[in-house]
Amino acid sequence: MNSKVDIESRRRVYDGFFQLEEVVLRHERFDGSMSAPISRLNLERGDGAAIVLHDPQRGVLTMVRQFRYPTWEKGPGWTLELVAGVIDAGREPEAVARAEAREEAGYNVGEVESLGTFYLTPGGSSERIFLYYAAVDATMKVAEGGGLPQEGEDIEIVELSEAQAWLALDEQRIIDAKTLVGLMWLRRRHFC
Repeated sequence: MNSKVDIESRRRVYDGFFQLEEVVLRHERFDGSMSAPISRLNLERGDGAAIVLHDPQRGVLTMVRQFRYPTWEKGPGWTLELVAGVIDAGREPEAVARAEAREEAGYNVGEVESLGTFYLTPGGSSERIFLYYAAVDATMKVAEGGGLPQEGEDIEIVELSEAQAWLALDEQRIIDAKTLVGLMWLRRRHFC
């Protein structure tokens, strides 16, 4: 396994809501030699936690729809997604998934199952998603949901039957990566 990386220079290009870093580096090649110096950018967005909220008794998934500016010019603008949020410093991913389930969808979840962690765009961003599953039922719905207005959130709660979710997958109407992963996991795990 290649493991050697030499950082020749590093500078912060942008430091705002996100950080953008430019690095000049050399890395070990598969033949054991070192590469020529190469320049790479890394978008440091922070990590996120997402949760598949599934009511197995009713056969329903609870998802959210919200405006996502980066998708607006090339797509719908409003995306159908799993409940998710950014993991702030000092918080555990599972705690964030639980908090977002309440804030965005109004559920206090019980037991959660970790579905893994993955990078969304490893060629340009260090962002990871920690993905979870929770079986829910009507007794766990304790709040209205819809997000936090003080954070500028305007979230529509969307309930889809399992059949509607699978159709949305098959018709390629789910365009959010974490949602694709979560729904494909659920369909394979519980229905194949």
